[in-house]
Amino acid sequence: MNRRALNQNAAFAMFWIAGAVAVLIMAFVVGYIMLKGLPGITADFFTSSPRGGLSGEGGIYSTIVTTFYMVVVTLAFAVPFGVGAAIYLTEYSGTSESRMVLKLVSVARFGVETLAGVPSIIFGLFGYALFVSALNFGFSILSASMAGACLIIPVIIRTTEEALKAVPTGYREASLALGANRWETIWKVILPSAFRGISTGILLSAGRIVSETAIFFVTLGGSYRVPHSLMSGGRTMALHVYYLAMETRAFDKAMSTAAVLVGLIVLMNLSINMITNRISAKEYK
Repeated sequence: MNRRALNQNAAFAMFWIAGAVAVLIMAFVVGYIMLKGLPGITADFFTSSPRGGLSGEGGIYSTIVTTFYMVVVTLAFAVPFGVGAAIYLTEYSGTSESRMVLKLVSVARFGVETLAGVPSIIFGLFGYALFVSALNFGFSILSASMAGACLIIPVIIRTTEEALKAVPTGYREASLALGANRWETIWKVILPSAFRGISTGILLSAGRIVSETAIFFVTLGGSYRVPHSLMSGGRTMALHVYYLAMETRAFDKAMSTAAVLVGLIVLMNLSINMITNRISAKEYK
């Protein structure tokens, strides 16, 4: 018994050490970025746009606007398709008795799992070939958003599937026993119960849009001007950090932009946690 207790304590100690190391690494990276970037953040940094050139003059106003457009438009394309596909795969596909349908569902699941692991630059090249060139949308927010939607739809499908599977079967049986049809059960019982997991998947997807560079490098165009429509080009904050770090001498501006980017991701996480906690609290009342 003493040996088993010793082994258990040693395993727990290793887990705590691994967790502590991961937290320390994250704290070091975030702290370093904030330490180097915060001194360069001023009111003019947020209200002025980049001016181009090797000096990296100007602020990040146009990149903030472009990032906001990218998140909103990309999620508008991806969320309905991703959540809808997950609902079908989880709630409807298993009820079919057709071998052909079951085979297609199996192929679809394999395709989703495969696409979730494809590098983002591949989606970027696909978006360039289809949306930029073939459909003649050019380097624009529309092209980049549709390519970004292709990137995050597999992630939304997988996370939504797991959230739906986590809802107890008894919820479905109780709803159907009370006379609700399958869609009413999904809409009024299953989706509210799985909202926390679904929203987490959407948040992860939004965070990936904010932090992605490769896919937008070949579809968004990289213009430093403020976009005025979906057909305008632009650059996101992450793409702006890349340009500042690789093509200019303004490494201090790159660190300041990175600090804003990290702060934005932290704010997104805090906001979604607050919203989901409130929804969960209402469900338990």
